[in-house]
Amino acid sequence: MALLEAEQVVMRFGGVVALDNASVDVDPGEVTGLIGPNGAGKTTLFNVVTGLLPPTSGTVKFDGVDITRAGVSRRSQMGIARTFQKLEAFNTLSAFDNVRVAVEKNHRAKWKHQRVNDVAHEMLGKVGLDDVADVTVGTLPTGSARLVELARALACRPRVLLLDEPSSGLNEDETTAIGQLLLGLVADKDNDLAVLLVEHDMSFVMGVCARIHVLDFGKIIAVGTPIEVQGNEAVRAAYLGGDEFRAGYVGVGE
Repeated sequence: MALLEAEQVVMRFGGVVALDNASVDVDPGEVTGLIGPNGAGKTTLFNVVTGLLPPTSGTVKFDGVDITRAGVSRRSQMGIARTFQKLEAFNTLSAFDNVRVAVEKNHRAKWKHQRVNDVAHEMLGKVGLDDVADVTVGTLPTGSARLVELARALACRPRVLLLDEPSSGLNEDETTAIGQLLLGLVADKDNDLAVLLVEHDMSFVMGVCARIHVLDFGKIIAVGTPIEVQGNEAVRAAYLGGDEFRAGYVGVGE
């Protein structure tokens, strides 16, 4: 059974159908990709999964439990965490304090045997930001601020981690490092972690994802391995014949 399942999700905004019977499943121990052209409905699906938007119809299940009408806080407590396409950091706080906020919120339930400060430093270390722990996030480069947001999400000790454009603003070395981090996190059996990734960097997607769902005009048009998706004619058509789906990627997981 998939750890996270969105089944036949419909999302209408007035006369606009943003999601049209879209289904996505995410397994523990894997990074699953969700890709598609701009406006395909990817972030809308994320918002449905995390409880920010109630779907017009369809269901969301977490570990076999229907959470379609559960609130954001309840889903967070169960183990769903996310980052955002538009940065949602506390810009007037340091990188350390941004992460500490999440540790404190989850300390009693998830980190009770570890000191709050130790966990916050550990999460910053995971994303390679030990040296900017005391720097105000609003003064950091976009790529570094995005890594702070990832560290804060990891501080929630999630079972499902949803990442919306995590490589945006990162340089090549940072992108490679975050890909290796994600692969290490899902490979660690103690984490029992599933990752759902929305991303436009196709080299990154093809290098880290075990399976990929392709969304176009609110519909899932393909599901498969990176090789299968690259060879899918419907996917190429959705990207206007996109050369980015030709074989030959050297991904961070290779």
